[in-house]
Amino acid sequence: MATMENTMFLVFVFVALITKEALAAQHAVGGSQGWDESTDFDTWAKGQTFKVGDQLVFKYASGLHSVVEVASESAYKNCDLGSALNSMNGGSNVVKLNKAGTRYFACGTLGHCNQGMKVKIKTVTGNAPSSPAPSSTSDAPGPSQSSASFVMAVAVLLATFMLYVF
Repeated sequence: MATMENTMFLVFVFVALITKEALAAQHAVGGSQGWDESTDFDTWAKGQTFKVGDQLVFKYASGLHSVVEVASESAYKNCDLGSALNSMNGGSNVVKLNKAGTRYFACGTLGHCNQGMKVKIKTVTGNAPSSPAPSSTSDAPGPSQSSASFVMAVAVLLATFMLYVF
C-alpha cells in the first residue's frame, strides 16, 4: 500500500502537470484571417508572446495552401522550401512550441511565400504570460482564466479526497 507521502507527491506532480498544460496558449496563426495571403504575418507575430508549451494553430483552405517549416532564417528569407523540416497540408494543423528559439514557417504553394505568406516565431521561456491575439479566440480558443481555475479546483478536490482516503 502506498504511503501518504508517496500519494501526496504523486498528487502534486499531477497538479503541476495539469496546471502547466492548462496555462499554455493556442495562437491561431494570422488571427481571424488565418493562414492566408492577405494576412500581415509580421505584424501579427509582433503582437504575440510565444512561450514554450504554447501551440500554433494553422487554419487554411486545404488544397489551396500548406504549411512548411524550414530549417533556417536564410531559407525563410529566400523562400527556399527545399530545406523543409516538416510539411503539412490538412487545412488545420497544430504545432507545439516545445523549446525556446526561432522557428520559420511558409506556405508551400508556388509563389505564396514570395508574396509574404510566411511567419517567423520566436519562442521564449520564463514567466511572461502568453498573449494570443484577441481575434484568435474565434478561430482556436486558448485557455482562459476560468479553465485554469477549473483545473486548480479539480486538483484541490482530488488532493483533499486523497488526504481523507489515506
